[in-house]
Amino acid sequence: MIKLNNRLKINKPKIRVGRGIGSGKGKTSGRGVKGQKSRSGVAIKSFEGGQMPLYRRLPKRGFNSISKKNIAILNLEKIQLYIDKKNIKTSEIINTDTLIKSKLINKNSKKLKILGTGIIKDKINIEADLASKSAIEKLEKIGGSIQLKK
Repeated sequence: MIKLNNRLKINKPKIRVGRGIGSGKGKTSGRGVKGQKSRSGVAIKSFEGGQMPLYRRLPKRGFNSISKKNIAILNLEKIQLYIDKKNIKTSEIINTDTLIKSKLINKNSKKLKILGTGIIKDKINIEADLASKSAIEKLEKIGGSIQLKK
C-alpha cells in the first residue's frame, strides 16, 4: 500500500544555476550584471551606504528597565539569620540606612520591603516602606513592631 504523503509530495527538481541559457538561470545565475551583490561572499544587510546605521544611531539600553524601582526585599528568615550572625542588633531600629551601612542590602536600594517567609524568634523593630500581611502578623505575634513609611 502506498502512503498518502508520498502521493501528495510534488518533487520539484533543484534549480541548477549557471548551466546554460536554456535553463533560464544561465550565465549570471539570476544575479544581474556586475556590482557588489553579484559577487560571492557579500553581506550588506545593515549597511546604509555610509550613513550612520540605525543600530548605531539608537542609544544603548540593554536590559535596564526604565520603570524598575530599586526595592530591597528581605524575608523574615533572612533577618533572623543576620541577627544570629550578629550583623543586626535587636535593640536598634532596622531600616534601609542601617542595612545599607552594614552592607546587608545594595547601596542603590531606594525602598525596603519585608516579606513573611520563615520564622523570626527575636523581638525587633523595623522601619520599612512596604511589608506583606504575613510579615506584619508574624512580627506582631512575637511582640515586635513594623512601621511603614508613607
